[in-house]
Amino acid sequence: MRERLPLIFGAGLFGVAVLSMSLFTVDQRQHALVFQLGEVKGQISEPGLHFKIPLIQNVRYFDKRILTLDTSEPERFITSEKKNVLVDLFVKWRIVDPKLYYVSVGGDEMRARTRLEQTVNAGLREEFGKRTVHEVVSGEREKIMDEMRVKADLDSRKIGVQIVDVRLKRVDLPAEVSESVYRRMEAERKRVANELRSQGGAEAEKIKADADKQREVIIAEAYRDAQKVKGDGDAKASAIYAQAFGQSPEFYAFYRSLEAYRNSFKSKSDVMVVEPNSEFFKYLKSPGGRAAASDAGKSKK
Repeated sequence: MRERLPLIFGAGLFGVAVLSMSLFTVDQRQHALVFQLGEVKGQISEPGLHFKIPLIQNVRYFDKRILTLDTSEPERFITSEKKNVLVDLFVKWRIVDPKLYYVSVGGDEMRARTRLEQTVNAGLREEFGKRTVHEVVSGEREKIMDEMRVKADLDSRKIGVQIVDVRLKRVDLPAEVSESVYRRMEAERKRVANELRSQGGAEAEKIKADADKQREVIIAEAYRDAQKVKGDGDAKASAIYAQAFGQSPEFYAFYRSLEAYRNSFKSKSDVMVVEPNSEFFKYLKSPGGRAAASDAGKSKK
């Protein structure tokens, strides 16, 4: 019995080793290809524990996650205007058919990246060649990315790869082109600004002329109304004066003389050359005025 124990123990170890070589696990982030003597016998995309024939079959894993192809340097493309633009982009892709992926590129990720980069570049050159600088910079940027994703995906399916997204990170003009474009944009903006200024000036003159016209009309109407009111007032005043002075002619003469004195002696610098016994001073000599008038008559005789 003791002689058989080493054999049993050895057989148990051999069985454990054979069992461990027959089992393999697939992670949820991976695809697995089962090879038998270098030939693909099956592909596994579901995670879990799986079996294989030991020593005869081997397993190779491929990433199931979304991968990124990012260009290290901007690529130069030509638009329909025969102008160069510098494009910086990235591509999101993943392996969907590991068997076709292995057969097409030997499972080499670098070869797959090179193939995808060539496909995307060729498609972008075609799309950019149909459009102007303005369209590729802002006008139809989203449309270009959508069309490029569809075209690149159709070609990448041939190697078992799906294109998830194509994005243009930056579209710039070369330095020599940028300067001319900026000058043209500046000239265009200045033209629009000058046009708006001229339109504004014309509108301002129109508004000013209309305002001046309304001002003249308002002043004329106000002057007319003022003169009418003034005339009515003068007429009423004259009527009142006539009525009042008609009752006392002597008072009327006295009042008119006082008005003449007030207007004549407003300033100390006023000078008058008048005879002292003139009728003009009759109310200065005598408030009644009659005595002064009689004295003046006697002196004349």
